[in-house]
Amino acid sequence: MDTPALTGGRAHPGPTWQRLGRLSRDQLERLVGRVGATPVAAVTVTVDGRRCEVLLKLEGHNPGGSVKDRTALSLVRGLETAGTLHPGDTLVESTSGNLGVALAFIARARGYRFHAVVDPHVTAENLSTLRELGALVDVVDSADENGNYLRARLRRVRELCAADPRYVWTDQYGSAHNPLAHYATTAPELDAQAGGRLQAVVVAVSTGGTLAGIGRYFRERRPGVRIVAVDVAGSVALAGRPAPRLLTGIGSSQRSRFATDDLYDETVFVSELTAVATVATVRERTGIRIGGSGGAALAAAAVVARDHGLSRVACVCPDDGRKYEGSLFNDRWLREHGLADWSGTLPFTDLTRSPSVPAVVR
Repeated sequence: MDTPALTGGRAHPGPTWQRLGRLSRDQLERLVGRVGATPVAAVTVTVDGRRCEVLLKLEGHNPGGSVKDRTALSLVRGLETAGTLHPGDTLVESTSGNLGVALAFIARARGYRFHAVVDPHVTAENLSTLRELGALVDVVDSADENGNYLRARLRRVRELCAADPRYVWTDQYGSAHNPLAHYATTAPELDAQAGGRLQAVVVAVSTGGTLAGIGRYFRERRPGVRIVAVDVAGSVALAGRPAPRLLTGIGSSQRSRFATDDLYDETVFVSELTAVATVATVRERTGIRIGGSGGAALAAAAVVARDHGLSRVACVCPDDGRKYEGSLFNDRWLREHGLADWSGTLPFTDLTRSPSVPAVVR
């Protein structure tokens, strides 16, 4: 990832996720040990004449290219510890892409099979990686009234588990090991990298596990830090109104079971157009490539900084923007989906690299 101004974490040679399918089981097992310890990049946004430093937690530096590596590892370890998962079993999960890639490479490293249930919104990049890793892939095509596929994916997962007792559902939507991953690793890493000096942490929501884990950690350790949930229009993850959505990795067509009101202070809804505009601006101004959920989180960080007069916040950027070369960074795709005209959509007037940390290019 082209990431200037990095601090903390390890400089993983990458992007590793693009070559996972060519690695041996032993090599994949070594990569499992490298999940986490992701770097932070500092940028400065200017909003209404005020500057705010935003620390971007770059989860795309995980071996599988996203924060879902942490979630997947925690889910699998939880099943192993409980004695639910045995050699030769098949893990199965409903996924928009990133968790599927994470589970596929961890399953292969551990000697399990993996069956991914995806939908037509999965990116070509993630779909290719899943297949290279030997995952079985089901693409459901039965959308709900808003063009979303989660109910169909979950229905297919249940059918597979009912048909074969060797199928084990990791259940990212309900397992306590999802938020535990971020309480135990993501949040303390970010806290340490920020030197304990944060006014707010901004987190995009899908299942809500990342938000819940980070929120719980900061509530216990640094209760003065404002926790901000970010969602997109059309998502009901945080009780919004259902509508068609395009972006993957943020939003959901069902309510989060993890994101309870006591774990965060406010919700910022960001339009998909604003998220895309922010992603493009970050790449143009800094060379950093983040996905749509990271763009939404950064846009929300600017809003929060403006509304509360903050000068130092952090946001989690869940994945590597190179997973979206065929969509978010493809002019034809943007035009086809009405996302090419960004005029007036950015919540900040300027964005630059922060001079407060030395530049490290990966």
